[in-house]
Amino acid sequence: MQRKAYVTGVAALLAALLAGCTSGSDDGGPPDNSNPGEAGTASVAAQPGKYDSLPEACGVVSRSTLDSLLPGIEEITDEQQRETAYAGEATLTFDTDRKVGCRWKVQSTDATDHLLVDFERVVSYTNAVSDDSEAEELFARKVTAADLPEPAASGTEEETTDSASPSAGSTPSASASATPSGTASASASATGTPADLQPRLLDDLGDEAFVDDVLASSGSTAKQRTVTVAFRTSNVIVTIEYDEQPGTVGTVPDSKEMQDKARKLASQLADSLA
Repeated sequence: MQRKAYVTGVAALLAALLAGCTSGSDDGGPPDNSNPGEAGTASVAAQPGKYDSLPEACGVVSRSTLDSLLPGIEEITDEQQRETAYAGEATLTFDTDRKVGCRWKVQSTDATDHLLVDFERVVSYTNAVSDDSEAEELFARKVTAADLPEPAASGTEEETTDSASPSAGSTPSASASATPSGTASASASATGTPADLQPRLLDDLGDEAFVDDVLASSGSTAKQRTVTVAFRTSNVIVTIEYDEQPGTVGTVPDSKEMQDKARKLASQLADSLA
């Protein structure tokens, strides 16, 4: 009889405990499943970027494009040296899934040309921030670092900022002549580049893009021009640096020609990514 009473008491205790678990918390609060919307408030991981890999940087530029950008390459008579010039040199990287690049250098009797192509795949390590948003923020910093001039109406900025100009109607080239000879580098706007060739944002390349144009001089040597075109498409940022230094002192690389070539290459790379 005593054993039977003990079993009955245990059964009653278990029944009471189960009833307490299903009816609510000990402090009289709502049941655990009384707020189904609570799970919906949890943060949802942002969408990953479009790209999860990068191309082989030294293989993305065609030979015909290299012929155009580096005209001295066709003048190389030694076949092995010419092939080496076409192949380019990969830039140092520790993660080819995140950053790759390639550079080319060709020297001829007329000029020395350099080309650098760089790809960076941006990945966000914050669930609430997408890869695209992270890339957009990084590209904004590149635009800020480029220090692009404010767009100005043709003829207006030059007239108001060139105090050394002999007349209000001076041309951009006249403004350039007033630039101090000791200046180590100058933006295109300070060296007589027309307004439509000045460093600026571009609206016909990727999700966002810009072109920069800098003419540098060092003492009596030939002036070197560097044109940079950078663009972002989804979570990949592509940067092209193209510079030329003529072999003759007093010769200035043509801004329009170099910008056209660099922008054409950028369009080709954007199409290949797409």
